[in-house]
Amino acid sequence: MSSTTDSPVTSSPARGLRSVPGRLGDLVGRHTRGLTLANIATQAGIIVTGGAVRLTGSGLGCSTWPQCEPGQFTPTPFGESTIHPYIEFGNRTLTGLLTIVAVLLAIGVWRTRRDLRWWGLVPLAGVAVQAVLGGITVLVHLDPVIVAQHMLVSLALVWYSTWLALRYRGARGRLGVNLAPERWVSAGLLLALLILGTVTTGAGPHSGDAGVTDRLAIDPATVARAHALTVWAFCALLVWIGWQIRRDRSAGARDEARKAYWVLVGVTLAQAAIGEIQYFTGLPSLIVGFHMLGAATLTAAHSAFFLLNKRERVA
Repeated sequence: MSSTTDSPVTSSPARGLRSVPGRLGDLVGRHTRGLTLANIATQAGIIVTGGAVRLTGSGLGCSTWPQCEPGQFTPTPFGESTIHPYIEFGNRTLTGLLTIVAVLLAIGVWRTRRDLRWWGLVPLAGVAVQAVLGGITVLVHLDPVIVAQHMLVSLALVWYSTWLALRYRGARGRLGVNLAPERWVSAGLLLALLILGTVTTGAGPHSGDAGVTDRLAIDPATVARAHALTVWAFCALLVWIGWQIRRDRSAGARDEARKAYWVLVGVTLAQAAIGEIQYFTGLPSLIVGFHMLGAATLTAAHSAFFLLNKRERVA
């Protein structure tokens, strides 16, 4: 009889220990929506801090990867040391924060949204890809082709993270006029202008380190004009889309879809203005930095527009 009464008491600590992961998973699950927003912010933050690394000439502030210097992971002040290692290390530190957010996001989505389980793992996979590209970037001494790929993957993750956040909260598409062709053409133009933007940067003066002179063998003015023409084409398409939306008088047109369009218009015009200012003022580092932030914002705004203006089927 004594063994029967004792068994629940002796097993309860074990059950309590086994339930700890479950309780932590539930805690993460309750904050998953906030994690989707934190993921967007940190993905965009990597672009901004990466831009700061390049624009301050700190690209080789840490001479190796994943360590900062052989035998040490953090910068160590010495003699005539500069701020460059700390700027580069700050960018790597944000990568660590992004990794934590991506892991928690994957857990939260897995536990709360069965339909999005595998999609929730994509940001974490993207962090792994970026870590490898970041290491290669240092090892090849800031080769502009690799730097461009590093930037484009970050922008792709911002676009995807915005899409995932909207899908997670159950955002619905528009009712009424079908904008499918325009949405896909806008996506193609966005991709083209982002690629041309990285090519322009790769041919320009901001190499990321004073000792790096290897730039793309392309005339910066020529590729900048091609980039500008693509932006104008993107703006013209937005005017056409706006006309289509204005003509849509159906009762099913949703305000959220319209707002996403107008946000995209505003961000596009602001980014175009910053681009013109940086070009005609000789590419000052601060303005270029704002342009990089604008690229991340434009990418996120397009993702929201693309999802929210998808025509929703009505049963």
